Amino acid sequence: MSNNTTLSFTVPGMHCGHCKAAVTEEVERVRGVTRVDVDLDAKLVRVEGTEVDQASVVAAIDEAGYAAEAA
Repeated sequence: MSNNTTLSFTVPGMHCGHCKAAVTEEVERVRGVTRVDVDLDAKLVRVEGTEVDQASVVAAIDEAGYAAEAA
C-alpha cells in the first residue's frame, strides 16, 4: 500500500528566482516531502511525498512570505 501524495498549489505572488528558492526551502522542511517543483510562469508549486499534510505545506509557503491555495 502506497501513501505517496502529490499536491499542487497556486502561489500568485511568486515572480523571481528568490521567490522560488524561498518557497522551495520552506516546503522541503515539511514532514514527508520528497520533492518540490516550482513553476514561476504558471505560479504553481507541486509537492510530492509520503503522507504530506496539505495545511502544513500551505503554512510553509506562508512562512516563506506567500499566500497559497490548493490548485
